[in-house]
Amino acid sequence: MPSTRDIRRRIKSVKNTAQITKAMQMVAASKMRKAQQAALAGRPYARLMNAVLAEVTFHAGDFTHPLMAAREVRRRALIVVSTDKGLCGALNSNLLREAAKLERQTTVFITAGRKAAQFIARTRRQLAAEFSYHDTPAFGEARAIAKFARDLFLEGTVDQVEILFTNFISTLAQQPQMQVLLPIGEITGVNAGVRGHPADAVLLKGSTEFLFEPGPEEVLGELLPHYLNFKVYQLLLEAKASEHSARMVAMKNATDNANQLIKDLTLDYNKLRQSNITKELLEISSAAMALG
Repeated sequence: MPSTRDIRRRIKSVKNTAQITKAMQMVAASKMRKAQQAALAGRPYARLMNAVLAEVTFHAGDFTHPLMAAREVRRRALIVVSTDKGLCGALNSNLLREAAKLERQTTVFITAGRKAAQFIARTRRQLAAEFSYHDTPAFGEARAIAKFARDLFLEGTVDQVEILFTNFISTLAQQPQMQVLLPIGEITGVNAGVRGHPADAVLLKGSTEFLFEPGPEEVLGELLPHYLNFKVYQLLLEAKASEHSARMVAMKNATDNANQLIKDLTLDYNKLRQSNITKELLEISSAAMALG
């Protein structure tokens, strides 16, 4: 049975842990608000860009582009967008569980985030490239990832490029999702970035009149690479918002559990202390009776 000194030491240790998790919760909450605002701010632009692209493809006729060339999928590339740090609950576990379902012989991996790179190295899968991105993702970071994937597809190294990320739904809900990045198929609301949002509505192609200069084919040829760059950028924002939200919730749960553990230990300490006092009183009374 632990002594009162052992319990006091454990209470002090748990209090120190609670202070750390509380501080991490506050930091994550601050970053979470900025990340959520950035992710939500990018969605209207993504929807508008998809509306324009859908209209261009509708009027482009038999236009073809190398990025739209569909081939038999013999080899694919998967971009895995994970976090750099842990302590964010089951976010990375759920994401990497989806990545593990793909055939390792026919899949090459492109990682964004250290946790994904560590997983690929640990499971001995083929890693084509490793990228990093900051707490506030920059468009240049997304453009570098998209360019590498685009080069693999255009060179014929892979026949399809997919991206696996954590979709931000709310502060309490984040869901891993996989989307096809290349080849670019029919432009729909789903391609706007994330599922489960108003962007899922089917775009009404031909319902709005646009005047394209110099022409739909030239405009589409220039817009498709930018479309890929921005789509990767938007998904990085979604992943970062999910990360900070999951970390804030995980640290809040850890702080609450630590506080509850302190209460339980304090109760055990008081019970043990009261038991020791009662035992000492009984010993004194027994000694007095023996002497009397």
